[in-house]
Amino acid sequence: MLRYTLTDHPLIQHKLSLMRDMNTGSKEFRELVSETSMLMCYEAMRDLPVKEVDIQTPLGIAHSKVISGRKLAFVPILRSGLAMTDGVMNMIPAAKIGHIGTFRDPETTGTVGYYCKLPRDIADRATVIADVMLATGGAACEAIRLAKEAGCTDIKFICIIATADGIAKVNETHPDVNIYCAAVDDGLNEDAYIVPGLGDAGDRMYGTR
Repeated sequence: MLRYTLTDHPLIQHKLSLMRDMNTGSKEFRELVSETSMLMCYEAMRDLPVKEVDIQTPLGIAHSKVISGRKLAFVPILRSGLAMTDGVMNMIPAAKIGHIGTFRDPETTGTVGYYCKLPRDIADRATVIADVMLATGGAACEAIRLAKEAGCTDIKFICIIATADGIAKVNETHPDVNIYCAAVDDGLNEDAYIVPGLGDAGDRMYGTR
């Protein structure tokens, strides 16, 4: 059985529909990715630990709650994960940012890592790794491996669109990592792109191909 959380909030699903539209331009596409990432981060952070505090208001003492426990790190997978950063940082401005770069070999469709820069104290932080697409699972598994190699023990993976194969690969390779996605699509075509998906997310964000 696949293990993942589907974030099916109506606002997320509406924005996802606009992202899928081939007529959506690069500027709007980037904005939609950022906005959707913020909403997905909200859902994925539901289990953050809190502690009770007393706050002095203008009219008295309020028995309130604040986030406690580990600080957070956000690690987008280059390129498309970059557009998710602003949305997440709007929700968690104190999070530290790392970057992991991977690309898919067009001949083998295997994952090739070429860049990894993580916060020095990432081992002490709860880490959110993000990419727009979870297709074969290769990039996600490599990014998670690198984060664990740096000492991370508390990792979540957020994507917007996934496939069953990609989820299964992460489940099998990293069973301790929770996956959050907005949609699980039919599968992959012969070039390992998600169908129906939304095309190449990086190309659509930056006007490249």
